Amino acid sequence: MITASIVKELRDKTSAPMMDCKKVLTETNGDLEASIKLLRERGIMKSAKMSDRAANEGVITARINAGATSGLLLEVNCETDFVSKNESFQAFVGDIADALATSNAADHDAALAHQHDGQTIEDTIKAKVGEVGENLQFRKYVRYDAASGGVVASYIHLGGKVGVLIEVGTTKPETAGTDTFKELIKDLTLHIAASAPKGLSREDIPVEIVDAEREIFRARLADSGKPENIIENILKGQVAKFFAESCFLEQGFVKDPDITIAKLLEAKGKELGDTLTVTRFMRFGLGE
Repeated sequence: MITASIVKELRDKTSAPMMDCKKVLTETNGDLEASIKLLRERGIMKSAKMSDRAANEGVITARINAGATSGLLLEVNCETDFVSKNESFQAFVGDIADALATSNAADHDAALAHQHDGQTIEDTIKAKVGEVGENLQFRKYVRYDAASGGVVASYIHLGGKVGVLIEVGTTKPETAGTDTFKELIKDLTLHIAASAPKGLSREDIPVEIVDAEREIFRARLADSGKPENIIENILKGQVAKFFAESCFLEQGFVKDPDITIAKLLEAKGKELGDTLTVTRFMRFGLGE
């Protein structure tokens, strides 16, 4: 029988996860030294000891299904740029993305728990630590399954340093196949990568963030000597500018700052005889 005390002793000696400790102790019939050796062989002990080391390099990648109705974006981190550029590491991240693309993992926890080649994605990454010799982290994951009429697209920038996933709604099935629509999708993802909007619209910006910005603006005006009513009007203008810089639909399009993204969607919709709506988007910046 594997007691809680020997599991704790192995965990204290190795810093390995509790379940891994229990598993190897069961396999070795409670032999502590054999269990430590087994953890080392599997890379789990090394992984645990490296877990506090910063992992801010890595790769962001995406997968979109053939019908452009489903897609995912994920980020796997390592410690050094040298490893992130290694073909073996990039292939490893690609293999994880391929595995998850065929799964129904809807969120990060489900992605970690997904079974791949006889073990979970989480355990696959732990095992890779021993081979790479660096702390690895599966830091971020998002999956979009489009609503009826929706199209999912992605964009990877700077060789995996920035990634974007977007869902755009249409009302006509033929729209998605047009060159105009495809060019628009490309432009929207490029814009998100470059402009890093904080949210889709004003409703997506947390109230506390807006309030904090307002107080910063107010503090700057505190010693201006202006009447309170004037200060309030200036504050309204400053907050409106903040929204224009932060909200995707209000931002000036990177290729033509005189037109907002909302107006761009409206114009392209009229051109296509359709109504286009950006439903949601996600932007990953490496290590952010």
